[in-house]
Amino acid sequence: MVGALLALLTAMGLLSGPTQAQTLDRLSRGEPFRIGYRYFAPPYSYASANGQPAGYIVDLCREVAEGLKRQVKVPNLSVEYVKVSAEDRFDAVKDGRIDILCEPTSMTMSRRALVDFSLPTFIDGAGVVTRGSPVKGLEDLKGKKVGVLKGTTTEETLRSTLGQMRIAANIVTVTDHPDGLRQLSEGQLDAYFGDRGILNYLIGNSPYGRGLSLSDQYFTFETYALALPRGDQAFRLMVDTTLADLYRTDRIRDIYAKSFGKFPPDQFLNALFIINGVPK
Repeated sequence: MVGALLALLTAMGLLSGPTQAQTLDRLSRGEPFRIGYRYFAPPYSYASANGQPAGYIVDLCREVAEGLKRQVKVPNLSVEYVKVSAEDRFDAVKDGRIDILCEPTSMTMSRRALVDFSLPTFIDGAGVVTRGSPVKGLEDLKGKKVGVLKGTTTEETLRSTLGQMRIAANIVTVTDHPDGLRQLSEGQLDAYFGDRGILNYLIGNSPYGRGLSLSDQYFTFETYALALPRGDQAFRLMVDTTLADLYRTDRIRDIYAKSFGKFPPDQFLNALFIINGVPK
């Protein structure tokens, strides 16, 4: 009878997977900790040259994995890395294919209806890449073909902002950032709209970066966070505790420097570290 009731509630969407099997309980039984990462969203989350997951946010999740080993008392806890895309990443959390989403995920109210979020991990914003001189404002995009990554808040923001400003532009969605920059470099696009951190990295490290310019202006502000299963409060507390511990020490700056090198955190990120270094 109880089993039938649970099945009915689950089918109705009133009882989610994480509520039936809490993450910490599952890991304490020796099951693997599954980290979701993006194949190409550097410098935050990507596959390195040797095929291994890398990036600033992936490294934060490795710190979470170390904390989990102590929390659930499984020192040899297995960690599995699962590739996700911009389109299926939240379904991967909801369906239980991954335990935590470790990539540049913008925290929004609509997404909080699907997943829970950790303390913020990064503050970034959208910029525009063009061939030659950088744009000074979105007005410069009038009548242009503008690329953007499909299924992201960046796409939503671009469409809504251009609509509000009554700027007629042809928005072209792409499946990954390198393809967007390739199309821009080859003249198939006039501009490319995306997260500044990723675009900065690609211009400096992509074969298509030569001759491309990133706008100085921030057109949006995006707050990134780790996406977690809804309703799993114990797991969320453990994740937030790990991040807060990092933010209170220089350890967070070592992790940052590994991905961003000599470029120091800006004023917004420094403020984030201070604000979210929540006392024990």
